[in-house]
Amino acid sequence: MKQVREHRDDLVARLPRLQIVFVAALVVVASTYWFVQVVQGDRYREQADNNRLRKVPIRAPRGLIHDRHGRLLVENVPSYNLLLDRSRSADVGRALEFAAGILERPAAELAAVVERSRGASPFTPLLVAERLSLSQVARFEVSALEYPEFEVDVGHLRLYRQGPLIANSVGHLGEVTTDDLSRPGSPYRGGDLVGKKGVEESFDHLLRGEDGERVVIVDSRGLVREESGQVAARPGASLTLALDLELQQEAARFLEGKVGAAVALDPVTGEVLVLVSSPTYDPNLFARRLHPADWEELRDAAHHPLQNRAIQSAYAPGSVFKIVLAVAGLTERVIGPHEVVYCPGSTRIYNRRFRCWKRNGHGWVNLHQAIKESCDVFFYYLGQKLGITRIAQYARRLGLGEATGFDIAGEKSGLVPDPEWSLRRRGSPWYPGETISVAIGQGPLLATPLQLASMMATVAGGQRLAPHLRKTDSPPPPAPTDLDPKVLEAVRHALWAVVNDGGTGGTARVPGVEVAGKTGTVQVVQQKTWMDNEELPFEKRDHAWFASFASAGDRQLVVVVFVEHGGKGSRAAAPLAKILYETYYRDLLGPRRAT
Repeated sequence: MKQVREHRDDLVARLPRLQIVFVAALVVVASTYWFVQVVQGDRYREQADNNRLRKVPIRAPRGLIHDRHGRLLVENVPSYNLLLDRSRSADVGRALEFAAGILERPAAELAAVVERSRGASPFTPLLVAERLSLSQVARFEVSALEYPEFEVDVGHLRLYRQGPLIANSVGHLGEVTTDDLSRPGSPYRGGDLVGKKGVEESFDHLLRGEDGERVVIVDSRGLVREESGQVAARPGASLTLALDLELQQEAARFLEGKVGAAVALDPVTGEVLVLVSSPTYDPNLFARRLHPADWEELRDAAHHPLQNRAIQSAYAPGSVFKIVLAVAGLTERVIGPHEVVYCPGSTRIYNRRFRCWKRNGHGWVNLHQAIKESCDVFFYYLGQKLGITRIAQYARRLGLGEATGFDIAGEKSGLVPDPEWSLRRRGSPWYPGETISVAIGQGPLLATPLQLASMMATVAGGQRLAPHLRKTDSPPPPAPTDLDPKVLEAVRHALWAVVNDGGTGGTARVPGVEVAGKTGTVQVVQQKTWMDNEELPFEKRDHAWFASFASAGDRQLVVVVFVEHGGKGSRAAAPLAKILYETYYRDLLGPRRAT
């Protein structure tokens, strides 16, 4: 009896421990059930639904883009696209090998597309290839039973009607990056094509619209049986640009085979009618996924066609900068309109000889004559009187040294140097001799063609405008400069003489149109003696500028032309301004074409 009692007492003593183990097991089972049903419930429900339901995205067509006269620049055309649903594939690698054989592309290239979208839901179909031919579509359709993970979708292919003509203003499309996808609130999905550069990038939020989706019921083999529901896509908004296609064509034709840029804008509204950069590229290459070989060719091409020289390349402005000196000198009254300087062809300042572009000199010249004939010696003395600090102040008042506020991303701010800049960036003081070089637009002084166009608009109208490429009924308001109207009028009169009274810009003269402008020739390498530019290798030849404005009737236009290594501004740049003015004012000039 004693042994039975001891055995019973031992069992009773173990019972609490067994109860704990039993309760713990129940807790584990319940926790697992809760985790599967609640925490991972959505995932398993999605898997179950995707055995029966599939969500097929409906890509929203991007908005159309027109020029100022309603002429179509960019549109969409139908395109057959290949989608991959990884959730329905037993072996994605094998499926990609199969697709690569039909598409005649390396499987590794397709795998890279999938890898870039690895963060996307496995149930979201990925865009693997575009622009399939009808024969390729047929081969995927007949293989649907064996490869149910593939589906052919009809999408929208971006078509740039004018191709290279509008590339650097309109931009192009490119595949969404991982950074774009990881950004909080990102509207993009893996494989999306989004705006890159130009209008396509800056107004992507308007142009892209909102994608929809189609929910279909599929059988066990992945074949579509019926449609369960649909959310329609919302097309992107169309845009009208201020660009004038005809003027754009004239500028592009003139710059073909050259390196340079041209900008034309309305000095009253700030609308940009011409924005051309040369050389250029075909944006239609980017409408689909760009082949690596094509990208390498573009990236390594001579003279960098992907660079928008109108807003992204800053150059020394040369003699165009003399306009700033003239405004500063008259406003600060360091020189009068009738004060004269003698130009013998060169002068010595700070124990250094500075040459004038005219070997025999200009003789006695006042400010009006110095602008008209672009006398360097006159502006050497004017720059010495003003000093770099005041020169920099007036350059900034006229809009140089900072971005213009253009509505297209990527604009460079240029450079207007002063003593503070020299200490901050170079760690050395500003030397007086540098001021003499800056006085004629050389030295550490940089401006983009768009900045000089904005400056010319300020000289023409007295107010600073924010240039814009998108046509709008409510442009940004102009900013006052507080410059003396009499000073601006004197400078405008001299610039008129540059073109119409025997000055350096006579090649831009258009009878019936009041054209005023300033030529500029920028030395690329220092020349100790006078040398014909044609005798130099191409890469050492001078750059050519012509900055101008014109009026006829109640219409005004600013035109700035830059030709890299083009030589003299009067020969290489001013003739294009003449062509653009003749085209713009053609209805006022009548049937004849000015000569």
